[in-house]
Amino acid sequence: MKTPIEHKQGRRQAIALHYGGSGAPRLTAKGEGELAERILDIARAHDVPVHRDAALSMTLSRVPLGEEIPENLYVAVAEVLAFVYLLSGRTPADAGRHQDTD
Repeated sequence: MKTPIEHKQGRRQAIALHYGGSGAPRLTAKGEGELAERILDIARAHDVPVHRDAALSMTLSRVPLGEEIPENLYVAVAEVLAFVYLLSGRTPADAGRHQDTD
């Protein structure tokens, strides 16, 4: 499940996370300005829900690409993922499955 997170304070920033059902979610994309717009365009083109949270995106932007999120962000990211699951009609048990195979 990929989840872009964006904020609008100052320069636009976007963060994309992926959670495959085991371990912690990983940071899969991040960018500011024009790159953030491209990340958001790709997310929307693939019907990936976008969640806006300036503080969380600023904190996540410090995580290196490909790395798991730090433990101190588990609760905040879990709340975002729960929101995304609710919107998509999926459950956390579906996290490891590809949407194309459902």
